[in-house]
Amino acid sequence: MKALKAVRGMHDIQPNDTELWRFVEREIKAVLQQYGYQEMRLPLLEMTALFQRGVGENTDIVEKEMYSFLDRNGESLTLRPELTASIVRAGIEHGLFYNQIQKIWSMGALFRYERPQKGRSRQFHQCSVECFGVQSPASDAELMMICARIWSRLHVSEYLKLEINTLGSQIERQAYRMSLVDYLTPYTNDLDEDSQRRLISNPLRILDSKIPLTQDILSQAPTMQDYLGSESTAFFEQICILLDQRQIKYHINPQLVRGLDYYSHTVFEWKTEQLGSQGTVCGGGRYDGLVEQLGGKATSATGFAIGFERLLLLLEATLVKDRLLKKEEISVTLVISSPESIPYSMDLLESIRNHFPKIEVLSAWSGSLKSQIKRAYAMGSQLALMIGDQEVSGKTITIRFLKEDNKTETITKQALFELLQNQTVNHNNIESLSAD
Repeated sequence: MKALKAVRGMHDIQPNDTELWRFVEREIKAVLQQYGYQEMRLPLLEMTALFQRGVGENTDIVEKEMYSFLDRNGESLTLRPELTASIVRAGIEHGLFYNQIQKIWSMGALFRYERPQKGRSRQFHQCSVECFGVQSPASDAELMMICARIWSRLHVSEYLKLEINTLGSQIERQAYRMSLVDYLTPYTNDLDEDSQRRLISNPLRILDSKIPLTQDILSQAPTMQDYLGSESTAFFEQICILLDQRQIKYHINPQLVRGLDYYSHTVFEWKTEQLGSQGTVCGGGRYDGLVEQLGGKATSATGFAIGFERLLLLLEATLVKDRLLKKEEISVTLVISSPESIPYSMDLLESIRNHFPKIEVLSAWSGSLKSQIKRAYAMGSQLALMIGDQEVSGKTITIRFLKEDNKTETITKQALFELLQNQTVNHNNIESLSAD
């Protein structure tokens, strides 16, 4: 019988890894709460038409990467490849955008059929952050400030660089698109295969090509800045002023585009050199036309998405992971020498959990005393609580200090609680950097 395995490109997140995931999720949520963002939870499946209309039929996602199928009623459904279109669909459906400012975030699994590699999976995870109803450069700048605060809390600010650009209005972008096509058409045979296809379907994506010859050709191409009107220029300049004011460093990259059709005006990416070709950890921008495009009333909108897999790879590559996962609270492990001591031991553990909800209380329950102590060391506990017949009869606890000199002493329950109280007060919590 063939062994059952996970689907290619879809990975299990094992218990040893989930602690880091939870920590990162918690830090991101804390920052978003500071800025007044509320969570929305969305279905994994959407009508295929949502992404065809929202993401764009000529994008790589819709053309090559979506997991789509017909259900039993003949409806074409798609596992969501991104979150913004789903958030907009939900907002229109539930009337969230009419004459309102909405700040929404959503987090979860996404699906794209592409060649799996490090930092690029077929099932991956993102946090999508969206602001609706604010037509102001301050909203765009604030999103980049949110990102900067998240990087600071995760201690990776020094490894991430911000690149920004503007795509202008839809009219300005269309004029630039025509100019770019006119420039590139004579070089069609010299372009790489993807760029040749995009020249017809999505020419702005050619600017993002990593092929050296294509980049050489683009070096003399017209730029978006040549087609910007005064309003678009002023909008972008105000964003730069606000970032300068907060001392957030950035690089204006005229060739920066996003892979989705709905962007206009501001686009930005946070990139790192620590992950090779998969160096974009976060990307976003403004998409004022998307709500109307999907059937709602015209609504200003801007947002970004953080890729969890790449962010976690960055934490591991820079060894920041080890600092973040330093125990915030003490941990104790129960060790028993006989099954008869289980009732007394269980009552003790539940009592500790009641009085000290932040203390990690573990138990071994089986194996020799030596193997249980060894397991307590492996689990990172500071104290082993050893219970045998003598402790049960005397209503005491023998403790071993695993992180100190390995000494043991027998004490009462009251004395144990006083010890745990002192340990909790004196324990050093994880270091936090100010984001200001």
